[in-house]
Amino acid sequence: MRIFVVIATVGRAALVRRTVSLLARQSRPADGIVVASVTPRDVAGVDRLPGRPEILFSEKGLCRQRNRALGALEGRADAIIFFDDDFIPARDYIANVEALFRAKPQVVGITGSLLADGVLHGGYTIEQAQAMIADAPSRFPPTIVERQELYGCNMAIRVAAAQGLRFDENLPLYGWQEDVDFTNRLGRRGSMIACSSVTGVHLGVSGGRTSGKRLGYSQVANIVYLKRKGTMRAGFGNRLMTKNVLANTLRSVKPEPLIDRRGRLLGNVLAVVDCLRGQVDPRKILEM
Repeated sequence: MRIFVVIATVGRAALVRRTVSLLARQSRPADGIVVASVTPRDVAGVDRLPGRPEILFSEKGLCRQRNRALGALEGRADAIIFFDDDFIPARDYIANVEALFRAKPQVVGITGSLLADGVLHGGYTIEQAQAMIADAPSRFPPTIVERQELYGCNMAIRVAAAQGLRFDENLPLYGWQEDVDFTNRLGRRGSMIACSSVTGVHLGVSGGRTSGKRLGYSQVANIVYLKRKGTMRAGFGNRLMTKNVLANTLRSVKPEPLIDRRGRLLGNVLAVVDCLRGQVDPRKILEM
């Protein structure tokens, strides 16, 4: 099975050099590593790392960058693993993805069961992530759970089942919830799972992300757009939107040091106003 790893990145060259270099330690190496970015500065030194990563450039935007990689890998890959540039996989991640795809031909998508997600806990260092992975107990047999969507920070797709699918470029920049949209469509072609043997740590590094105002707008606009498109379950979307708006409202009084809660709340309000006017559009963040 030809397995490629795709990492989209922008503005975090030092981080992506470290995370890409760790892929050389996989017990089953990737058949190729593709790093999709915007400018040479974003990937300085990456092409000299072990595995000789392939560097691709496109316009800025997670969906555009991942689509650039999908196009470049047509006819070359049987499985593609998408990692965020701040995801640290366990050493047997790729090996276990291959084993699952071979054993379960009906499975079209796999996401890892995270040991920890720094997005929820203020971020982790690579060293902290490696320690968590080293201390994690093995589970035999591994726990497998059916999923309706996959988590975009670490997800593997069976290429044969994903023919013609692309990430929705109407979700610009960070592409918030692009993983739900893409994998909801993929899941119509087979089953998707999360498995405890496929694991790692999402660092949740904040540098290089979109602004608070833009993210806040996306937290409302993208959900409305995907619900109308039919690729986000209404209940899931409504709960997610309510949770984020409430969190931004309550925590804007005393924001966390690295989170622009007031900017996010302003973006939420602007998107709600646009909804009431019938003018909400995820692409409006490009004008902010």
